[in-house]
Amino acid sequence: MYIAPYVATPLPVVRQMLVLSELRSGEIVYDLGCGDGRVVVMAAEDFGATAVGVELRDDLVKKSLSRVSELGLDGRVKIVQRDLFEVDLRQADVVTLYLTTSANERVRPKLESELRPGTRIVSHDYEILEWKPFKTDNFCENPRLGYPSHTIYVYHR
Repeated sequence: MYIAPYVATPLPVVRQMLVLSELRSGEIVYDLGCGDGRVVVMAAEDFGATAVGVELRDDLVKKSLSRVSELGLDGRVKIVQRDLFEVDLRQADVVTLYLTTSANERVRPKLESELRPGTRIVSHDYEILEWKPFKTDNFCENPRLGYPSHTIYVYHR
């Protein structure tokens, strides 16, 4: 069951999300609803992380797997075709989301029950209600033009 539409996060926003998460080499990132895999690819390539992308849609899983293989990241990036509610998140150091506020609300109990203290959760544009963000960044994708603007929320468990 899809809980949010697929909309690709612009690459400058992906980078800012990972920077704000303070992602370190060797950490494990889970991207829930990974779409075309851009977050997990950048996490592995540019930050030295191990990354797991969770995606339900077959076409997006195939696209992600193809990109991961093409870049030689098979040992550092795993794409899982499953409902995100069925994936164990206990190993995550960072979880990234680009869902909706209502979808985040549905995912929140899972995050609360499975994530270890200190895990960072980064949400693009949509808050996690009842949680207070550790950081909120109003990020301008193209400062020269002044738009579009994105809000990135960083939470700590």
